Amino acid sequence: MKRLCVCEICSCGRHRCAHQPTALYRKGSETCVVSEYVERFPAYESCQPPKSLKPKYEYKSERSRMEGTTTFKSDFIPYEVSRRPGRQQADYQPNPGEIDLGTTYKQDFNPYQLQPVAPLRPKERVRVTNGKLNTVPTYKEDFRPWEISKRELAKPDVAYHPPSGKFGNTTTFQDDFVPRGMVPRETFKPPNIAKVSGAPFEGVTSNQLSYVPHPVEPRFVKAPEEYKPSDQPFLDLTTHRRDFQGLPGQMPKSCKPERVKMSSEAPFQRSTEFRESFQQWPVSLPQLHKSVEYVSPTADMDLSTTTRTTYVKHEVQPFVSSKPFSRPTHSSAPFQGNTTMKEDFKPWVSARRLDVIRMPEEIRRASGKMEDLTTFKAHFIQHPLQPNVSYKPLAAPMRADAPLEESTMYRTEFTPKKISVCPASFESPPGFLFQDIDERGHKFFRRVSEQDKIQVQAPNAVAVMS
Repeated sequence: MKRLCVCEICSCGRHRCAHQPTALYRKGSETCVVSEYVERFPAYESCQPPKSLKPKYEYKSERSRMEGTTTFKSDFIPYEVSRRPGRQQADYQPNPGEIDLGTTYKQDFNPYQLQPVAPLRPKERVRVTNGKLNTVPTYKEDFRPWEISKRELAKPDVAYHPPSGKFGNTTTFQDDFVPRGMVPRETFKPPNIAKVSGAPFEGVTSNQLSYVPHPVEPRFVKAPEEYKPSDQPFLDLTTHRRDFQGLPGQMPKSCKPERVKMSSEAPFQRSTEFRESFQQWPVSLPQLHKSVEYVSPTADMDLSTTTRTTYVKHEVQPFVSSKPFSRPTHSSAPFQGNTTMKEDFKPWVSARRLDVIRMPEEIRRASGKMEDLTTFKAHFIQHPLQPNVSYKPLAAPMRADAPLEESTMYRTEFTPKKISVCPASFESPPGFLFQDIDERGHKFFRRVSEQDKIQVQAPNAVAVMS
């Protein structure tokens, strides 16, 4: 008979078995169809995400040309800035007296007499053998040189004749290069001549023509309020002090065990396992090997070398330097201090002017205190605001004289259905018998057969007869 789970018996789709964590060893090869994702997210046949109605953000740059004038450029008046006087640095004066070069190291350090350390490295042993060294290698015994004849040179026999004159040899560049005359190039650069206008300069600006000075109203100064201290005393009582009341309790007891001194009157046994098991072995001193004394040879040493025996001395002419002789830099004649700069450029007689050249001020400076008045406050004209006209229709109720029809589509087309109770809502679903629970937590039931009904009715009949 087929087994059914609570998930399969449920007809309303709200009842599920309680899932347990995954078991280490599964009893069967059945796969779990029901999962948390399938329960929360049911599958839809044709459902597409809604399209966004938000307009795309596109930057629109203005085509008109930007005007380079600002309020700062039009209203700024430059003032003369004087240099800040620098701070004079005081002259350095060294401290009188001599420097005490004594240190704590010299006062507290006591020198000790040290003895030279004896070297622990043994003496170098020189092994001298009486046998003669065979200096013939294997290469000379096994590989014999071949008799190779000298090859004749294919280079033509050209005798070199040195030039008779000084620096007579020509280079490859001198032989191949043909000198040509200099060809002047035509310049396309315009002449650097300043164009001077004959018309007089007009120092009149639009600001001087159209600017109208307005009288400045005196600045309103608000009188500061006097501080009045409070007459009531300060209460240093906080909410925590007022509302919090400590609970009575006992001091916590320490769980640390008491320290008991471990002492014993028995004597200490000095014998250990190491002393009993490991006895000292007799060790003999190592034998010292006497080195052979060095005996210097009695015959004289032959200091002749291969160069001395085979070198043939040739007579070579001394090397003649091609460098010209250095001329003496000192001269007995007096030094002439006249130069082209001194002769052609004479210093002009110049005197400093007492009066400074200054242009007359076109704008009068304010002599009084600066008022908190800007160009925007002085020239701004406030206009009355015009309210925007709303084109939104009025929210007037739509009324009609005809009576309201109470019949709706729901009333006319609705057909009542029979309300059925889900069998999975009971602990034991009617018409099913509990069988077992698997390792995942699924409860399996089987349908009630006719034999189960007969077995249930038989005990009831026996009870009635008795």
